[in-house]
Amino acid sequence: MSTDQSLPFLPFALPEIGEEEIAEVADALRSGWVTTGPKTRRFEQDFVAFLGDDSLQAIAVNSATAGLHLALEAVGIGPGDEVITTTHTFTATAEVVRYLGADVKLVDIDPATLNIDPVAIEAAITPATKAIMPVHYAGLAVDMDAIHAIAQKHNLKVIEDAAHSLPTTYKGQLVGTLKSDAVVFSFYANKTMTTGEGGMLITRDKDLAARAKVMRLHGINRDAFDRFTAKVPSWYYEIVAPGFKYNLTDIAAALGLHQLKRLPGFQVRREQIAQRYDEAFADLPIIRPPRPVHAGDTHSWHLYVTRLADDAPIDRDAFIDSLFADGIGVSVHYIPLHLHPYWKERYDLRPEQFPHSQKAYERMVTLPLYTRMTDADVERVITAVRKALGRA
Repeated sequence: MSTDQSLPFLPFALPEIGEEEIAEVADALRSGWVTTGPKTRRFEQDFVAFLGDDSLQAIAVNSATAGLHLALEAVGIGPGDEVITTTHTFTATAEVVRYLGADVKLVDIDPATLNIDPVAIEAAITPATKAIMPVHYAGLAVDMDAIHAIAQKHNLKVIEDAAHSLPTTYKGQLVGTLKSDAVVFSFYANKTMTTGEGGMLITRDKDLAARAKVMRLHGINRDAFDRFTAKVPSWYYEIVAPGFKYNLTDIAAALGLHQLKRLPGFQVRREQIAQRYDEAFADLPIIRPPRPVHAGDTHSWHLYVTRLADDAPIDRDAFIDSLFADGIGVSVHYIPLHLHPYWKERYDLRPEQFPHSQKAYERMVTLPLYTRMTDADVERVITAVRKALGRA
């Protein structure tokens, strides 16, 4: 039972939606243009401006999963190919490879960063390997210099799963502006900014961008926005490929326009909460989340992932039970893919193949960290954590 029944349950995550977002959504509704249209186009343009690199193109999509699928399809991944990614991710990262009939090679993580291990990547490469999909776990940048060096050596494509990492930096550059073939961000409800559902595919490759735009909407060779706003008859179009239905709506983009403006402030608040947690847990049998390797780099703090130390007085599940009993919502990121029936059975995977991911999973708990948390909310979490570990 909670120690204070007068306090409401503190959820694991909540989006912060302001009056500007609400007004923009209302404007979209009143305009009559609610699917992909002018607000989506503005959102794409504003996103490129936020990244600060005019050589980039942004393609708005209805989920990061869609963006990853489009990117892989556009670089030609298909049956007989292999794509390497981490076992320590959500299934979306891997499932998009299977959409295309290709196979996934899962590898372990670096126990210090919880990000994909470049040494494990290189060991997993075969003649069938065509791409690497690193995941910037929890908002901490992957060692992208190592990834790009491996890709260049073996002539592989690099598609970054950046669902957690806006506005993460790597050696002073925003994730999204590095030299990968494509980068995909998520705007799901619990991400660092949200459109409810949604994502953004970023690339410098003009051919990749052109293909993704066609495949985003049924393989139509003309932009729907242009067709429906033209002042002369423009009803004719051609289907040039069996495309998908991955476009972002203007209602969603309306949220994104203002969430993007508020993102720097969101990151500052997330950093403040992470710093307070770090200070409060310094004397506990907890492994605190890794910080950026390179001085001055930004962690997005999408997630604050703790791991119980080996000398913790309780196990992970008892820790979670204690926090929930005190009204604190927590989660686990992630149940590694090698433990899920589909991936385990398809590729005959065993926990001992992924010792670092397996141990991290068995000890990890993700604590609430979001901008709507008050200082009092943060202290509630700290109190509950200390109590669970016998340090109240």
